[in-house]
Amino acid sequence: MLLSTISVRQQSLVRYLVPLATDFSNQQQQQQRRATGHQKNFTPVISRQQFSHSAFTMSSSKHQLSNKYKGLEKNVWVEFIALAMEHKPLNLGQGFPDFAPPQHVTDALADVSKADNVLLQQYTRGYGHPRLIQALSKLYSQHIGRTIDPLTEILVTGGAYEALFCTIMGCVNPGDEVIIIEPFFDCYEPMVRLAGGTPVFIPLRPKGGGEGHSSEWVLDDVELTSKFTDRTKAIIVNTPNNPLGKVFTQKELEFIGQLCIKFDALCIMDEVYEWLVYEPYRHFRMASLPHMWDRTITICSAGKTFSVTGWKLGWAYGPAHLMRNLFVAHQNALYTCVTPTQEAVARGLEIELERLNTDQSYFKSLPKLLESKRDYMAKFLTDVGMKPIIPEGGYFMIADWSALESHADLSEKKYPEKDYCFVEWLTRVKKLAGIPPTAFYSAENKKIGENYIRFCFIKEDANLQKAEGILQEWKKSM
Repeated sequence: MLLSTISVRQQSLVRYLVPLATDFSNQQQQQQRRATGHQKNFTPVISRQQFSHSAFTMSSSKHQLSNKYKGLEKNVWVEFIALAMEHKPLNLGQGFPDFAPPQHVTDALADVSKADNVLLQQYTRGYGHPRLIQALSKLYSQHIGRTIDPLTEILVTGGAYEALFCTIMGCVNPGDEVIIIEPFFDCYEPMVRLAGGTPVFIPLRPKGGGEGHSSEWVLDDVELTSKFTDRTKAIIVNTPNNPLGKVFTQKELEFIGQLCIKFDALCIMDEVYEWLVYEPYRHFRMASLPHMWDRTITICSAGKTFSVTGWKLGWAYGPAHLMRNLFVAHQNALYTCVTPTQEAVARGLEIELERLNTDQSYFKSLPKLLESKRDYMAKFLTDVGMKPIIPEGGYFMIADWSALESHADLSEKKYPEKDYCFVEWLTRVKKLAGIPPTAFYSAENKKIGENYIRFCFIKEDANLQKAEGILQEWKKSM
């Protein structure tokens, strides 16, 4: 490599290192020749040109992506967030609120930032800030009917995403099978594969052709039973489900629990939307069912609980013998979460504990607010010719857009999946962003989701009205 082809900083480094390396090598060769009595025909071991080339040339094959991540490169969020940044649409794709969180939570963070206690700006306990785990213990102990030990049965993580990662990495061995219910949050599959496990998929399907409500989407008991084997390590259950909005009934959870007991499998419960369930439906916790505490890990989210997704704080709770697995995974990854946000969430939960089951509780007021937004979105999607699936919980809605396919130019076929093509077209041409639901399906079951699009309705009314306007303008042009 010539000096002219590398940076000034690299040139300086070469000019400094080459003489040192050359001198050192020459000295070694001279010492060898003295020892053997040979002094003639001395040739430097390393030339300046050789050293400069070896110092800065890297093998392209040696430094590629680690093998354990190969095949996991594709990510729907990376792709469609980039698309949104390019075309600047009205974004109903990503699942975050565009309105303020509850004031008592943001006030708490502001107070923490100015607190006299300087330790609130420093590292806290690695497995969870003491004040936060105490609040979590009080909250969930009353919901599952047992006392949760805050020190050994709760782990605070960098979002529910990390809680999922620690659960899967800490519990799954190569060759283990993990049952994943479809549609699923897209990180489940790559995390299982990264741990060396084998994903085993089973889809929710609409029964009797009644696709209008998420409660109509169910598992087939015979099919589910067939998925459990002696190799089954765990099943992942997301309730309320993202993207469908299905809330699993007590009967459905009991059947899953019985299979877990029969096959000695763990139940990983993703309950990040636990407080977002609409009347008359109710959220049931697997950990509260008979004989299930000892084999259940429950994962939750501060971002979903208090509408602060940017704080990236989550937690998991379960029996100490399972939580130890998560502790070890966590301590070798993130180890300590952000202290000020943990303190602020703890204070927010303490206030919510006092307000539980009252109209002042955010856990009660937020679903009421979102229910009206859900119904509004369902109406304007129906008016334009889509067929929405009304969610029982969460803040997403999928809608069948196939009746409108002839009015969208999908001829470029930029993606193999039809819903990807539609979402790309809608984002680029109509400036309205959603998410393609086939991202939440395995390769063999993508057909189930290809006629749908996912929208998020935890948005200001003005933005939902803008979305309606965009779709109505499209309808007029048909």
